[in-house]
Amino acid sequence: MTSPAPILNPLLAPWKTPQGAPPFADITPAHFRDAFDRALAAHDGEISAIANNPAPSTFENTVVALERAGGLLDRVSYVFHALAGAHTNDDLLALERELSPKLAAHWNRIRLNDALFARIDMLWQTRDKLSLDPEQARVLERYHINFRRAGAALDPDKKKRLSEITERLAAIGTQFSQNVLADEQSWTLELSDDDLAGLPDFMRTAAREAAQERGLDGKRVITLSRSSVEPFLQMSARRDLREKAFRAWIARGDKTDNKALIGETVALRAERANLLGYKNFAEYRLDDAMAKTPEAVRELLDRVWAPAVKRAKADRDDMQELVRTEGGNFKLAAWDWRYYAEKLRKAHFDLDEAELKPYFALDNIIAACFACAQKLFGITATPRTDVPVWHPDVRVWDINAADGRYLGTFFGDYFARASKRSGAWMTVLRDQRKIDRDGKPADQRPLVMNVMNFSKAPAGEQTLLSFDDARTLFHEFGHALHGLLSDVTYPTLSGTRVATDFVELPSQLYEHWLEQPEILRTYAKHYKTGEPIPEALIAKLKAARTFNQGFATVEYVASALVDLDFHELPSAENLDVAKFEKDALDKIGMPDEIVMRHRSPHFTHVFSGGGYASAYYSYMWSEVMDADAFDAFAETGDAFDPATAKKLFDNVYSAGNRRDPRDAYTAFRGRLPTADALLKKRGLSEAAA
Repeated sequence: MTSPAPILNPLLAPWKTPQGAPPFADITPAHFRDAFDRALAAHDGEISAIANNPAPSTFENTVVALERAGGLLDRVSYVFHALAGAHTNDDLLALERELSPKLAAHWNRIRLNDALFARIDMLWQTRDKLSLDPEQARVLERYHINFRRAGAALDPDKKKRLSEITERLAAIGTQFSQNVLADEQSWTLELSDDDLAGLPDFMRTAAREAAQERGLDGKRVITLSRSSVEPFLQMSARRDLREKAFRAWIARGDKTDNKALIGETVALRAERANLLGYKNFAEYRLDDAMAKTPEAVRELLDRVWAPAVKRAKADRDDMQELVRTEGGNFKLAAWDWRYYAEKLRKAHFDLDEAELKPYFALDNIIAACFACAQKLFGITATPRTDVPVWHPDVRVWDINAADGRYLGTFFGDYFARASKRSGAWMTVLRDQRKIDRDGKPADQRPLVMNVMNFSKAPAGEQTLLSFDDARTLFHEFGHALHGLLSDVTYPTLSGTRVATDFVELPSQLYEHWLEQPEILRTYAKHYKTGEPIPEALIAKLKAARTFNQGFATVEYVASALVDLDFHELPSAENLDVAKFEKDALDKIGMPDEIVMRHRSPHFTHVFSGGGYASAYYSYMWSEVMDADAFDAFAETGDAFDPATAKKLFDNVYSAGNRRDPRDAYTAFRGRLPTADALLKKRGLSEAAA
């Protein structure tokens, strides 16, 4: 009797799929544990061979060898983290809790490996004699910096403690994000027929679809997805329900132990910084960023804060007067702001969201994204229906250069669902590189994904976006282009692997092209009639561009300042997180009617993995550059000027981390920017006076 053939783990078997995409339909949570065990063991073996190589250290046998290592671990990790964010379940969540400290321990072993660091350090000390080209010199520099910042030069006792801290931070960062997800998944606001006052048809439809997605057929619900709750706060005439939804929204993470996790996180980060010779975590974190110091960050944020508060208070007073004239006998509260701001926008500019939304169908805005990329960089997007995806809603395009060269494959996952964490982000399923690995030829092109949370229309109908939703789509596609257009040799430098306060430049800059009249005239078409957006409506959009920017700036800058305050603490034992947040906001004079964009208990940017810890300011730092960078096009009189676009492509979108970001920006613009263009863009220049 013949034994059945063994069932291969699809994460370990060759992927003979179109474009080498992961075979998602074959992958189950049960496959990951074995795949990670094998991938980690394989990587350990590769690292050991490099570290213990008896031959003298060379760039090829050390740095290039490190760049080639870890192929299986990358493959498994990329798929796992993509699913954990975009289409998770209880099994994946449990596995994420188990794996996060295990993966942290693995990378600790590598970056604290004495023999390995000795080889890197020897190359660094003799770099002037190695005849390295600029990209080789840059990747060596990044390895040396990353190992030193991980503690490679510390004594054994400090290394041991640093390892314990890193592993604990990984565990509690994962728990933090899962707690926020649990709060988001568990709360809905069910709307009866009497609760619909003020809600336009598209919102009522979205509420019905959100209920159906949760198995509540025939009902209507508001969820804590930003694309659900923000329009509700903007349009619902029911003040009591606005308050209920708003309080639930800002309380995410409060029901669980996230404040305790924040206290432990801040304390551990401060201790880690102290072990590495820094006064606090903010100094440690910013030392390897464009900003360099907390003082430089505060200088920017303080410059913007005062005019933003002045503008926000003026708008608040106008809204309070609107409340009075309507006969309202109440003081404007945080859950009223969006509702009355929308009324004020209608009064000042004769513009409201319900008038705009029919012109921003999702399919048209996706087409607009691709069209702008074609006009700027010559690329084309070709739909694919044969590439595996993780959910039926995911759409796929091949991206090609003007000469037909394949640049990569783009995955768009646009709709909110209970299995997806909130927000919007870009990540990769495969990175870009030009060195061979695992016997595969050089010039690996990336698989890039955008994930968003738009409210999905019923079957057969078009999904309509708010103007902010459309801007988000452009923003994330800007990140995607940064990954897709990457053209570097070494994966350590590829795509978006740049300083946090530089990584938002390609995304925020790309938002500008959405607002160009020629793009709006072509792609902002009424979803029923196909008529282009009226010129009068474009004029209103332009006139209202800086409306409510005081509010938007205050809620953002408050979050950035509180983040910085947490991480400038030299130690944080017994930290009362709620009191600390309140005291920090009182100190800067936070208006009562505005709440931080991300309150601490759900501030996943900062406390879930720490990608933006002490670096939430990065969006504004990059915005200084993006406002100035778009001026480079405006100065030519052509928003798609070919010569300027080529400089942008060469020095930013395709360049990865090939050079220091200051040098990269200067190569594009000829100089570094000032905050003046930012203040002008946000309409705060006059408010600063």
